[in-house]
Amino acid sequence: MTNIHCIFTWLFCVLIMGMANAQSQQVLSTKERTAWFEEARFGMFIHWGLYSAAEGIWKGERLRHFNNYAEWIKYRNRIPTAQYGELAKRFDWEKIDPEEWVILAKKAGMKYITITAKHHDGVAIWNSSTDDYNLPNLAGTDRDIIAELAEACRKHDIKLGFYYSHWIDWAHPYGWNHNLELTGKVSDDQFDQYWQEKVIPQLRELLTDYGDVAMLWFDMWIPHKQTIVQEKQLQQVIDLVREFQPNCLINSRLGLPASLEDIDFETLGDNQLGAVYKKHPWQTPGTIAHSWGYNALENQWKSTSQLLQAMIGNVSLNGNFMLNIGPRADGSFPFEGRRRLEDIGEWLRENGRSIYKSEGLPLSPSQHDWGKITTNTDDHTIYLQVYNWPLDRQLNVTGITSAPKNIYLLADKLKEPLEFDQDGPLLHIQLPDLAPDRFVSVVAMEFDQIADLDTEVVAEATFKGFSLNGKNSLESWEIIDFDGTSPSHIVFSEADSLSWKVYIPQPGDYTFDLSYNIAQSESNASVQLKTGRKTLSSSVSPSGKIVVEPYQEFYADQFPEIQLGKVHFDHKGYHEVTLTVFPSEEGTLLFNWLWMEAVE
Repeated sequence: MTNIHCIFTWLFCVLIMGMANAQSQQVLSTKERTAWFEEARFGMFIHWGLYSAAEGIWKGERLRHFNNYAEWIKYRNRIPTAQYGELAKRFDWEKIDPEEWVILAKKAGMKYITITAKHHDGVAIWNSSTDDYNLPNLAGTDRDIIAELAEACRKHDIKLGFYYSHWIDWAHPYGWNHNLELTGKVSDDQFDQYWQEKVIPQLRELLTDYGDVAMLWFDMWIPHKQTIVQEKQLQQVIDLVREFQPNCLINSRLGLPASLEDIDFETLGDNQLGAVYKKHPWQTPGTIAHSWGYNALENQWKSTSQLLQAMIGNVSLNGNFMLNIGPRADGSFPFEGRRRLEDIGEWLRENGRSIYKSEGLPLSPSQHDWGKITTNTDDHTIYLQVYNWPLDRQLNVTGITSAPKNIYLLADKLKEPLEFDQDGPLLHIQLPDLAPDRFVSVVAMEFDQIADLDTEVVAEATFKGFSLNGKNSLESWEIIDFDGTSPSHIVFSEADSLSWKVYIPQPGDYTFDLSYNIAQSESNASVQLKTGRKTLSSSVSPSGKIVVEPYQEFYADQFPEIQLGKVHFDHKGYHEVTLTVFPSEEGTLLFNWLWMEAVE
């Protein structure tokens, strides 16, 4: 058989496979497509490619950038393409076993894997017929790691996705390279040549040669209009995906907003955790250490608690967490990372019901100071993810007004009931002396139906008391976030008011303290606190600056706290507290919080 005949036969088989695969999939709506994704919640990201063999070091020099992202070494250290390709000789093909990665993901409780099929270096890790500058060809091997990974994923019931760098490509003469901001050598027509002769054909290979593809994960972290990529090119990718893998998910880093029908989920910034509840599917790509690709000098491994809290926090806001590992050129993975994945897997085997198929409640993300809340609406169970086991063994939960039929530790197979008392939106749960888990302990609350919530009431703190701030006020305010020295605050340049809904469990006296700053003024301001017919008024003195670090001229706004006084609440139940701020004429008042606490 001639070579030309072989090529035509191969192309015909690929076409038939692609058509059969597309026809075998029932086309789903966006909501139906993403159902598995929102149930899975936790996946593995794998950064593995030619850069893995450099290990973050080139000719005795570490990576030339403070972020130490090893996969960027070709660009950062200005490595010639030919020399960079020589790294392929360092791969140990006798030891590389993609099934080990899948088994590691399985043991960690992960439900999907996304691997870097082509990163910014432009090197495909499969033997792409589009470009000879690919890993198997450079290494002189007939191994197809993606095919082996796909087979292992099918064997172990793990969904498979591909990362593909469509915008940046340091190998193709017309791919985007950030240094082109200086040299400006690529025109729109030239970039489209790269697009048509490399991007589209390679994506077609990934979509037709490896069975079901759960997602294509692109990596344009800014809107396409700020780049050289055109919308018609992105639409070409969408059309290709819907032709060959109609139910394959596409992430927002394609360069288009998540609000579009064909963009299935939003990708936040690298290691950017969720801050607010989002109704649409979203995901954080996070690292288990610092670098994404393997870096020999890595020493910033995140703790198991950090990683668990990242995952739990995202789930509590209806998000996913995709945790990255970076195997070496022999396929191995460092002990530090492997141990953390084993710990997470052990935790999920015990507590996975609180993560898989779960989301959060529409309460404030910072509602409780002891941890987060997740819920499974299928069985009307609410899970309290306790990061900090209370010293007095009383867990204060605020905002759930329905009476639970049972409360127990999720780790307790016998579901022994925990004692609790409930007063309106305030729930007090009596915990045992010892936390059942060394990382995050989970308390399960069962209800006969979906629980009723009070989303406005201020939460009770662990050590009693209530913190009234801009995030839990009844009005929406522009809040200046904590910057590392000055706390989050609201800026008042003129008289205005903010108010809160509080629940008083018993009649009695409550004290009020104010944390504030008066900037750009030497004159006093004043505040007035009102609840019902009772009013407290106070003069507020200028607070000035505080020395952050001595002898470095490093100063910040000082936020002292002062006692405003005491108010008597004559009946239990809901009350509204209003604070009115009167800045001085020439200055502003920065409001941090009011602290409200019962007098013992």
